[in-house]
Amino acid sequence: MIEKFATLKAVAIPLDRGNVDTDAIIPARFLKTIKRTGLGTGLFHAWRFDENGTELPDFVLNMEPYRSGKILVAGENFGCGSSREHAVWALMDFGIRVVIAPSFGDIFYNNGLKNGLLPVRLAPGEVRALMDGLKSGPGGEVSVDLPAQTVTGPDGAVCGFDIGSFPKECLLQGLDEIALTLRLEGEIERYERNGQKKAPWLFLDL
Repeated sequence: MIEKFATLKAVAIPLDRGNVDTDAIIPARFLKTIKRTGLGTGLFHAWRFDENGTELPDFVLNMEPYRSGKILVAGENFGCGSSREHAVWALMDFGIRVVIAPSFGDIFYNNGLKNGLLPVRLAPGEVRALMDGLKSGPGGEVSVDLPAQTVTGPDGAVCGFDIGSFPKECLLQGLDEIALTLRLEGEIERYERNGQKKAPWLFLDL
């Protein structure tokens, strides 16, 4: 199961950079775990901290009020690079549930949907307007409505976005691939029982 997602209104973080790859999102040295928790400390580590581990004050996530932001607004091709699922886990562990960008790396986009993070594609001009508004008004809140497939900026401007019906329904119901499979547990067990009757030799312990 994943955390259900329907609507979210939260402080949005303007990350005015394009081609943010997964190594920037979570450097390789943090990939020694398969747990989904604790990775938030490594999020954007090279941009957040200097070589001594001291916060860099000019990076947006180290500024108030963005530390508690739950929506990230970024440039084109966000999440490009390697297929590491940890990039999604790190964002979510930090508290981010939505990333808005003109485009995404394909694998990152799908990893996000499968883990409960909503990647929202908006037109470049819409993202630029949203980004500029957030930078000129720090702390501005953005509303994301998944059922209606809309994003509402701090100025009230509303933008629509597309998402497939299947991933949308999975997010709304909080279903990952394992949970979807378990919904068919009865049918799977029935198939196994029928298989044992038709070909019992396949189930012999040798």
